[in-house]
Amino acid sequence: MTEQQLKKLVTEVVTSLGDNDMTLNLALALTEKVKAKANDMGVNAVVAVSNSAGNPVSVQCMDNSYIASYDIALNKAYTVVALKMPTTTLKELAAPGGSLYGIQFTNGGKIVIFGGGVPLYNKSGKIIGGLGVSGGSEGEDTALAEFGGEVFKSLI
Repeated sequence: MTEQQLKKLVTEVVTSLGDNDMTLNLALALTEKVKAKANDMGVNAVVAVSNSAGNPVSVQCMDNSYIASYDIALNKAYTVVALKMPTTTLKELAAPGGSLYGIQFTNGGKIVIFGGGVPLYNKSGKIIGGLGVSGGSEGEDTALAEFGGEVFKSLI
């Protein structure tokens, strides 16, 4: 095998691995897009992006965002990866009488059961991370997270 062939093979392997989990560059690009949209909406948001294990890759706080929004955004990004669904879907399932009622009291209190979190998928449909947004109303956070989910498709 020539050196050129070896470099090509290594590049292909590294590139394919990058498609299987969140990268810092992807997380930062997504965060910037969501923050710009939040600014347009007049929302001082915290934007958190996690990897496929629910661990933070990027967390950024816009000026004058709520202190509490930091943990909430981070936990939304964790929740959507841990449970493989948007937090709006979980909200319905965790309502009184729902099949997941009380789930927010598990996992050390990290489960968030209101809107503002979406899972992020690679081109093959595998979850490679999560997006959590907090700082506005539930509707604003949900709109920003859903916007981020759509924007993410154009980034990968």
